[in-house]
Amino acid sequence: MKPKPILCPERLRRVPRQFSWIDQRLVRDGHISRCGANALALYLLLCTVADAQGLSYYSDPKVASLLSLSESELRKARAELLSAALIAYRNPFYQVLSLEPHQGPMTQPPAPRTGQALSVADILRQMKHGGLSRD
Repeated sequence: MKPKPILCPERLRRVPRQFSWIDQRLVRDGHISRCGANALALYLLLCTVADAQGLSYYSDPKVASLLSLSESELRKARAELLSAALIAYRNPFYQVLSLEPHQGPMTQPPAPRTGQALSVADILRQMKHGGLSRD
C-alpha cells in the first residue's frame, strides 16, 4: 500500500480534549446509506454534542436552527435515525446508540408521536429496524 502524504501539515488534526467521535462503522457497515442528508446532519450534530454515554438534549427549535431545518424536516430526520436504529429519543433526550451488533430486540423507546400519518411501508420499515414497538 502506498503511504498517504500529509497534504497540509500545519493543519494536522489532533484529538481534542473534549469527548466526541463518529464511529467508522457508520460507513463500513452501510448505516450511512440508509439515511438522507438531513438525518446524517442531525447524526453529526448529536455525535458532536453527546457525552460519553451518547446522551444529549437540545430543544427542537435549537436543533432545527443549528441545522437550518424546519421543525417538520427535523422530525423526519429524527424518524430516519430512529428507523435506522442509530439513535434513541425521548423528548428532550437523544442517545446516539452503539453500532455494535446487538442480540435480541432493541431496547430503545418507541418513536415519539408526530401527529403525521405513516404509510404501511413506513410502519413495516420501522418495525424491521426496531423503531416501533410491536406490542
